Amino acid sequence: MNVYISGIDGVGMGPLALMAKAAGLNVCGSDLAEGAIHGELINAGIEVSIGAQDSEFLRKKIEEGVDWFVYTSALPKEHAELVLAEQAGIKCTKRDDFTAFLVEKLGLKMIAVAGTHGKTTTTAMIVWAALKLQLKASYIVGTTLGFASSGAYHEGDKYFIYEADEYDRNFLKYHPWLAVIPSVSYDHPDIYKTREEYAGAFSQFEEQSQKVIRCFDGKILEKVVGDEEKLEVEGFYKPKDFKLAGEARRIDAALAANAVFDMQQNDFRETGMIVDYNSVALIDIMNEFPGVGRRFEKIADGIYTDYGHHPEEIAATIEMAKEQAEIEGKKGLIVVYQPHQNTRQHEVREGYRDAFSGVDKLYWLPTYLTREDESLAVITPEEFIADLANSEIAEVAQADEELSAKLHDYQKEGFLVLMMTAGPADGWLRKQFGGKAYEK
Repeated sequence: MNVYISGIDGVGMGPLALMAKAAGLNVCGSDLAEGAIHGELINAGIEVSIGAQDSEFLRKKIEEGVDWFVYTSALPKEHAELVLAEQAGIKCTKRDDFTAFLVEKLGLKMIAVAGTHGKTTTTAMIVWAALKLQLKASYIVGTTLGFASSGAYHEGDKYFIYEADEYDRNFLKYHPWLAVIPSVSYDHPDIYKTREEYAGAFSQFEEQSQKVIRCFDGKILEKVVGDEEKLEVEGFYKPKDFKLAGEARRIDAALAANAVFDMQQNDFRETGMIVDYNSVALIDIMNEFPGVGRRFEKIADGIYTDYGHHPEEIAATIEMAKEQAEIEGKKGLIVVYQPHQNTRQHEVREGYRDAFSGVDKLYWLPTYLTREDESLAVITPEEFIADLANSEIAEVAQADEELSAKLHDYQKEGFLVLMMTAGPADGWLRKQFGGKAYEK
């Protein structure tokens, strides 16, 4: 089979290309610029065209034979390569279908992490521990990692750790060996029209998995799907076992530790060895977790940025920030918030009432608009603030020089400053404080 991957040098697509090559497929692809995994692709004998994706390289490959065109979700419908592939009658899919195909073909045991909040951090924690313990695991995480590349695959890997996104029902393409679910609370109203529809998708995801580890009411629960004799039991590792700042992060660590423990147990069973584990060692590994890009990421002294854009996620992150402020001896907590997608805000607006409890000062930016329902009025920062139980701490702001000056003053005075956004305000903050640009 001949496979063409558009966006092949990306941290998500590159490892898929390596997996496809290892599975015996002929792989090539294109990208606008070289990515972090470019050298690995070349060393694996994968032909890559870097530069303008004007379809000329694809046209050449079609003459030689292309059976499957795989593209990133970021590729617009009018992209020259996608248009040509469709006109040529080639099978065209996003990476999810291709990922599911490779997992089955390579016989990998998939650990799929899905959830409204916490999935990126939990996925990265599983990867962190798997690397420390030298487990044979490939992986793809949807962010940058300071301790490793964002994706990797090597021949002989047994497991595939993957951040499975519920957007556009992508995660329903998979039938994981192990599903890990940190949280489920209604999101993506442009895809799921009701809360019941959203919850139903996660129920289906659980049913498609051999085993599920999830968080419910602060407890870590495990269950084997379809086994009526085995009741849902509490996981071996508990959030209270970990010393990371923030209850949400301690929950993520407990989920990750239980997942890694299952991987270890499986390895022992397959080799016929008696299970011999050191629970303290795995706890210590998790307590040393260095974090990931845009998930409570420190970019300067007292300056943090986070991807949070849902009220429940915001509240959990603020609790984490308050604990971190105490650890660092900061005077208090300053938050800058940029909502994401007006369509989403109409569904989650009521949840903001107590989400910023304990914050000393809140600067509310205009909503970052994307994939919008044009029939809905755009909710203003003034309207959001009026709904808050502690509205007196908040004021409307813009990402400009005035706000930058205020944040620098707060930094000098010894406050912890936290930016929360899934939009461009993250890049603005990094420029103000000299932080390294985020590379997805």
